[in-house]
Amino acid sequence: MKKQITFIDLFAGIGGFRYSFEKCGCKCVFSSEIDEACKKVYEENYGEYPKGDITKIDASEIPDFDILCAGFPCQPFSICGKKKGFEDTRGTLFFEICRIIKEKNPKVILLENVKHLINHDGKNTFNTIIFTLEKLGYNVSYKVLNSKDFGVAQSRERIIIVGTRKGKFDFEKIKKKKEVYIKDILDSDGNFEYLDENEYTLIDKKYIKRQPSGLIFVGYRNKGMWKKGVRPNTEHLSRVHRQPNRIYSVEGIHPTIPSQETSGRFWIYLNNERAVRKLTINECYKLMGFPKEFKKDSNLSNAYKQIGNSVVIPMIEEVARQIIKQIFEEEQDG
Repeated sequence: MKKQITFIDLFAGIGGFRYSFEKCGCKCVFSSEIDEACKKVYEENYGEYPKGDITKIDASEIPDFDILCAGFPCQPFSICGKKKGFEDTRGTLFFEICRIIKEKNPKVILLENVKHLINHDGKNTFNTIIFTLEKLGYNVSYKVLNSKDFGVAQSRERIIIVGTRKGKFDFEKIKKKKEVYIKDILDSDGNFEYLDENEYTLIDKKYIKRQPSGLIFVGYRNKGMWKKGVRPNTEHLSRVHRQPNRIYSVEGIHPTIPSQETSGRFWIYLNNERAVRKLTINECYKLMGFPKEFKKDSNLSNAYKQIGNSVVIPMIEEVARQIIKQIFEEEQDG
């Protein structure tokens, strides 16, 4: 009988890593999250109330585990670039991950962050992270993955870093799924919020095209904007029309759902209805791959913020499957 693979869930949020790894048959033995609202949602869904502030957790009290999962916050390192590795990360939350790694020596480390981490602080932050993990004894692989390649109707690029004690994780073995569109995940009924025709403007069809990312930008909400000197048919390019004012066709995919948008101002154009409406909170959770039965925060602002901070379930699930296959199954077979 094979030993069950165990993992810990750091900076756990509402448990995107946990859901993904448990779906692959792994067992969570420890979780940590500082946000109280997230901790309550986590407990509702997984029956465990995460430990709090990671800086106050004694690593020796964490049960032994095989995989460390962390979607950690990105911070600049005050003395990075001096090739001191572990020492260079002091004063950052990444240091707390390293502290636990050093104490517990897991077989695998899985980290997730925004793709801009690669260029953060003139690439010093990323280079220090990789150097530090290597100095702690890990073979490190990394790649920017996009959720739209994993059967989710959202373009969301994230850097995935995998560190392994033995062997090296191969991202080329990651299996992608058929692309789906916003129209494929829409609720058939609900309390929908539509815009009146005078509240938005659709841009001329000749300017509409599917972007390489899969987005189809079709219009904008009629908010006050600078008109002097604006060329005809370029009004939609006004900087006033940032993401909360843009409207996207359901025939394409959705842009990244941000954590800062706590009002859920995500507007879609329904081609068959010739109407514009807001995405529902349920549809936003679908765009992250969460199941229908997932219990959300009853506070809508919290729910939008939490989903914007989460990992995309199907993407992490595929990474988890490959970690199990490449690292643990091949190790047992060998």
